Amino acid sequence: MNHKTRGRPDFLLLFMTFFLVGFGLMMIFSASYPVAIAKYNTPWHYVMKQSVSASIGLFVMFTCMSVPLTRWKKASPVLLLISLWMLAFVLIGSGNINGAKRWFTVAGFTLQPSEFSKLTLIVYLSAIISKKGKQIRDFRRGLMPVMTVVGLILLLVLKQPDFGTVLILSGIAVTILLVGDVDLRHMFLLGTALIPVFLYLAFSKSYRLQRIHSFLSPMDDPKGSGYQLIQSLDAFKHGGLSGTGIGHSIQKLFYLPEAHTDFIFAVIGEELGFIGTSLLIIVFFLFIWRGFTAAIRSGDPFAFMFGIGIVTMIFVQFLLNVGAAIGALPITGVPLPFISYGGSSLILCLASTGILLNISRSNPKRRQERNSTK
Repeated sequence: MNHKTRGRPDFLLLFMTFFLVGFGLMMIFSASYPVAIAKYNTPWHYVMKQSVSASIGLFVMFTCMSVPLTRWKKASPVLLLISLWMLAFVLIGSGNINGAKRWFTVAGFTLQPSEFSKLTLIVYLSAIISKKGKQIRDFRRGLMPVMTVVGLILLLVLKQPDFGTVLILSGIAVTILLVGDVDLRHMFLLGTALIPVFLYLAFSKSYRLQRIHSFLSPMDDPKGSGYQLIQSLDAFKHGGLSGTGIGHSIQKLFYLPEAHTDFIFAVIGEELGFIGTSLLIIVFFLFIWRGFTAAIRSGDPFAFMFGIGIVTMIFVQFLLNVGAAIGALPITGVPLPFISYGGSSLILCLASTGILLNISRSNPKRRQERNSTK
């Protein structure tokens, strides 16, 4: 597409992105300063590191807004190989942290390859399905080669282990395959075959069984497996309708584990109450709506699937995090997009948003409206 014919980005989507990043930095400081003082003798440790990640992420976002979508499509095989190498390397060359091998350190910053595998999977599936066209409806030549690659990525992530990311990647794959016009009979048969696999994975490890049990009956072990959920629910109860005010959470004072990461939504609920959390949820749904609108109006199969995959990634991650915090879903350790502490997650979200903004610029209807006003 000619650069001169490109339209303006979706400014509502851009504004909500800036809002979410700024709000996230504020809540990370509020939720993390007791831990930061105890560990590093300064309240600014976590928010400063997240600010650096935000700066990098915003630079990447604006870069992704300008990179032609055709380059993403052409680069998808290379990006896939890099992602597979990183996922394999982290299993071999990284240290064990809390029983998991998910991170490695570069220049003082911790990188999580599984975060970037989400975007890689979206690019790969969008490129290969748009290239195959109707051939994707052929099980042997269309669907099976694609699912082999998906299965390899899922297996590498599962070995870390990171079951939460496996769920997100699975949601991404299923959504893109469905909108990519895969034969529904093939999807049904494949889904039926994979149900026992997911059940086995969910119940094969003792810590996953504990999470499921604590989700169903947290009061059976209030000082053990049910402790985190109980403290999270207490945070929402304490926050009530309007909250205790920014900085006045009780649960972040070493009662609620992972207060500035996986359970930051509980701190938001305590400090801003039902009103604050409801407004945040509305902002997220507006973000999803604008992203979906940009994708569906793109007029290009690759851009459409690319955008839908990104929206699915952010939505599933949001759903798993919020669901775990309020006790509606088992705890999976998934961060809240744009909000939770974690550089890899924030940079991924901002890079993905840059692509959505890029897709919104290529909207043919918006270009026609812009040209008609000249």
